[in-house]
Amino acid sequence: MPDVHDKATRSYNMSRIRSKNTKPEMLVRKFLFSKGLRFRLHEKKLPGKPDIILPKYKTVVFVHGCFWHEHEGCRYFVVPKTRTEWWLEKIAKNVKKDYESIMALCNLGWTTLVVWECELRPDKRAETLTDLYNKIVCRFL
Repeated sequence: MPDVHDKATRSYNMSRIRSKNTKPEMLVRKFLFSKGLRFRLHEKKLPGKPDIILPKYKTVVFVHGCFWHEHEGCRYFVVPKTRTEWWLEKIAKNVKKDYESIMALCNLGWTTLVVWECELRPDKRAETLTDLYNKIVCRFL
């Protein structure tokens, strides 16, 4: 099935999608900062340019969107009905790149944590963020 938008509209829509400083990422950053954790952002020298880098804890955090990173079993990951093959190929590349980045970071001695966008919905947010904080800090107590 052809694209439902013309080329200019599709280009505009795609240009509005951010890869950094997304709302879910900002939620995680504000929470970690409020707990006294200091971090760096989007370090280009690390594989996969992690969203949050905590050098003191040798830990990185990726905040993944359920659609863009194929969160299996998630109700927010829905395969588009138009240009399905193209989208599946694009998302599969993202998933492969995620896996390769995580493996490379592990080989470099980094602990890698992933927070999914759906886990930051209001009903799950407090539990998710507390669990994330505990995974980062409690290993060092």
